[in-house]
Amino acid sequence: MTIGDVTPKKEKKSRKSKHHANENSPLLPKRQYEDGGFDEFNGASFSGAVFNLSTTIVGAGIMALPATMKVLGLVLGMVMIAFMAFLTEASIELLLRFSRAGRTASYGGLMGDAFGKWGKVLLQVSVLINNVGVLIVYMIIIGDVLSGTSSSGVHHAGVLEGWFGEHWWNGRSFVLLVTTLGIFAPLACFKRIDSLRFTSALSVALAVVFLVITVGIAVVKLITGTVAMPRLLPNVTDMTSFWKLFTVVPVLVTAYICHYNVHSIDNELEDSIKIKSVVRTALALCSSVYIMTSFFGFLLFGDSTLDDVLANFDTDLGIPYSSVLNDAVRVSYAAHLMLVFPIVFYPLRLNMDGLLFPSARPLAVSNLRFAFVTLGLITVIFLGANFIPSIWDAFQFTGATAAVCLGFIFPAAVTLRDRHKIATKRDKILCIFMIVLAVFSNMVAIYSDAYALFKKNQSPRE
Repeated sequence: MTIGDVTPKKEKKSRKSKHHANENSPLLPKRQYEDGGFDEFNGASFSGAVFNLSTTIVGAGIMALPATMKVLGLVLGMVMIAFMAFLTEASIELLLRFSRAGRTASYGGLMGDAFGKWGKVLLQVSVLINNVGVLIVYMIIIGDVLSGTSSSGVHHAGVLEGWFGEHWWNGRSFVLLVTTLGIFAPLACFKRIDSLRFTSALSVALAVVFLVITVGIAVVKLITGTVAMPRLLPNVTDMTSFWKLFTVVPVLVTAYICHYNVHSIDNELEDSIKIKSVVRTALALCSSVYIMTSFFGFLLFGDSTLDDVLANFDTDLGIPYSSVLNDAVRVSYAAHLMLVFPIVFYPLRLNMDGLLFPSARPLAVSNLRFAFVTLGLITVIFLGANFIPSIWDAFQFTGATAAVCLGFIFPAAVTLRDRHKIATKRDKILCIFMIVLAVFSNMVAIYSDAYALFKKNQSPRE
């Protein structure tokens, strides 16, 4: 993203009064009618903004949350989900407050205002690492769900393979190609993030469908007495199990990352005063979904909960219509990810354009550049999903690290830099805490993952 200046947000009452002073901003120009005609757009609605931000938040991270209950126990796990929502809201509030003070209209602009050119570049690179990794993960999961996957010599049939048998047209590469051309590419062509509000609403609804089915299965098994009492507190027996507690922090951080889309949503709001309410509403909605998914997912599978709880829905659930419910869970989740894809892709494209063409006109008014960047990124993501067999380990090392920078370290660094002298003592204490938590937990998580991977690779020779 390049730096874009706007009038102070506190002086704005509606979108009509928003004005960019710098035409190098990659965000949509506010005088669209002069450049090609979006003058009928009077600003995004509150509900549309909430759905877009909620869709940014709820992605693949929701599938890893039940596994965090296995590490933390139900009580501490749900407390940590709520606590991470609080920290996320605090970090976004800092971003918005310092953006107002610096008259910047993008996250990259804010980093540039605080740390100059290299601060902006660091932000852009972090968004690229995080979002490319996330989108490749989404596409891999969609391929696994629809076409199946093989792991350790065991083949897990995909939904299409289970329905129709093995055919060339339901193979992984062809299914991903059709999904890319038929769904990802068209949705990625929208130039306003508000244009995705309806698909975002449907995406949130599909996440709720997954939740409702999971809750229903858990309730049925509770009634029949086939669910064991879940562990309420972590099982800490030695230092290894103690350090393992910190490995869940990157997972929780990744589950709440939405900071790279906050400015885009804010800039399109009809009444930008509502952005704080949008953030709080979206976080409350997503936290509720996260807590219920974690609770009932862990209740359902207990200590057998896998790192990706979706994989638990590949076996007999021990209730009537088990196979139908398994397919419903997997299909609803795959469809959810398909609709999350364009929301995560939107800031990825802006940041890639900012890196490649830092002095160019806004991306929205250059159709050729827009098509070039969009096509290039989708191609890279498609090839990555087809040629990388599993990127979960790489995602933990790179995506989670970039995510923690976007969510905590960068907002805290901007606040501690305090270029406009508006940070309070409470702000600075909170920011020091966020940086220490982020750096320490990520170092522990990376060490733990590297050690586990090393032991896994050594085991066949022992």
